[in-house]
Amino acid sequence: MTHLEERIAHLTRTVDELSDVVARQQDEIDRLTRRVAMLWQREADRSQEGSGGVILGDERPPHY
Repeated sequence: MTHLEERIAHLTRTVDELSDVVARQQDEIDRLTRRVAMLWQREADRSQEGSGGVILGDERPPHY
């Protein structure tokens, strides 16, 4: 019986630790999602202004 109690305690601690990891990962995902949205908006604004932007893979750089 003691072995089962120890096992349950260990598993409970593991679940708590994994829950903390998942929460931190979700915070990071949320932060990165906001940054990507901000960058998309910035690029859309830049395109509307006609001030150029990031060179796309199929465009030649200006020095060619």
